[in-house]
Amino acid sequence: MKVIPKDNVIYAFSPGMKPVAHVHAGETVQFETLDALGGQIQDEANVMNLDFSKVNPATGPIYVEGTKKGQTLVVEILDINISSDRGVIVAEEGFGVLKNVVKGFKAKILPIRDGHVIFNDLSIPIRPMIGVIGVAPEREEFPTGTAHKHGGNMDTKEISIRCKIHLPIFQDGALFALGDVHAVMGDGEVCVSACEVPATVTVKIDIEDRTIEWPIVETEENVYVLVSLPKLEDALEEATRVAVKMISEARKLSFEEAYMLASLIVDVGVSQLVDPNLTAKAKIPKRYLV
Repeated sequence: MKVIPKDNVIYAFSPGMKPVAHVHAGETVQFETLDALGGQIQDEANVMNLDFSKVNPATGPIYVEGTKKGQTLVVEILDINISSDRGVIVAEEGFGVLKNVVKGFKAKILPIRDGHVIFNDLSIPIRPMIGVIGVAPEREEFPTGTAHKHGGNMDTKEISIRCKIHLPIFQDGALFALGDVHAVMGDGEVCVSACEVPATVTVKIDIEDRTIEWPIVETEENVYVLVSLPKLEDALEEATRVAVKMISEARKLSFEEAYMLASLIVDVGVSQLVDPNLTAKAKIPKRYLV
């Protein structure tokens, strides 16, 4: 099994990224990741010198042999092992859903004990997930903090252990990277961060010979279409359109009939509301796609 050390990081997904390793389809790969702040915050009181150019590091990228533009990369998340006994959550003036609540920049250290995140007197069960996961985009460069068709900072809590994420491939080799692991996060990630932790992520890489428009997360019971756009209304509309198209093709229905069926079985929601592109998700129970 190849191990990608945490000193191999990127801060932007770009078409011309240089791979740090080559792997084959079917191979298992382990990624060592830094937390979203790059390990810079060790003390709640010492946040004045935070280097924002070192935020949202993603480990990689790796070149997947045999992958071609137009195919789909399938990444099965086998394990997420948090490699610290504490995480950090931050909030900043002008960011998050409630932009004027915080003055300046605030950080809170959150102990992690016995599978729980400790917030004051509360004990919250961990649910490790990956915030940043993606491939090289088709043309423009995207900071790792921004999500789009290539993946990126989708901050979707369903990207967790035992899921598969399907990513459209825009460059030969895919050039895949991941990072920004959270111990736990709620839909929306409303204050602009979650419980940010370093971690070791183990994945299995595979290829599908099909073309998809946007990232798709597959769990045991559901699939989620993930769409990230500057306006939430547009992201919700596009996620709905793709979900209806999937139902139409799977059930051999007209688009209008599939649209009506979607109104009965599809749940449309939000992954995150705080990054430059906002991420919407449309959940389809898998039993309706067979």
